Amino acid sequence: MKSDQEILEESHDVMISAIAQAMVVYGVNPSVGRIYGVLYFSDRPLTLDELKDQVAMSKASVSNGIRELIDTEMVTKVWKKGQRKDHYIAEKDFLRNFLSFFIKMLRLERGLIMKAVEQTEPVLENLAEKSNDPTVSGTAKRDLELLNDSRNYLNWIMRLANAMESGEIFQYFPKTERNES
Repeated sequence: MKSDQEILEESHDVMISAIAQAMVVYGVNPSVGRIYGVLYFSDRPLTLDELKDQVAMSKASVSNGIRELIDTEMVTKVWKKGQRKDHYIAEKDFLRNFLSFFIKMLRLERGLIMKAVEQTEPVLENLAEKSNDPTVSGTAKRDLELLNDSRNYLNWIMRLANAMESGEIFQYFPKTERNES
């Protein structure tokens, strides 16, 4: 017969696996999700060595995963008096994690596409106005319209990211209270 402690640990394992798989949906490696899950259910900050033992990964892999989680603000490094090793704790507010992650991804997407638009637009404008080939000129004009549409999209995602960051989004999608379905 299983002890209550074993049953509790099994329930943690189920949730940690679910968290890891859910993070895959957002493009995060499942091993990074497992690291987060272990920290999420930990009642105290853990060291890299403790995490390594719990997730059965190399210390280098755990360190890389921790770095990724710190970058997305899902994990914080904490100092413990009298100890030289770094310790880590998980941000336990899933909504905050979601918002931080998506704000970062939206801004990253905008930066990548905007850079391409800024490089491409002058070339297309030149071709649209000065090309002797009517097919090239016509295609360049059409492409400029597509770039304009992409600017509209980029402006919209920045408004979305800003609304998420400021909390304005909650006027339209209020936070739910604990245990509310």
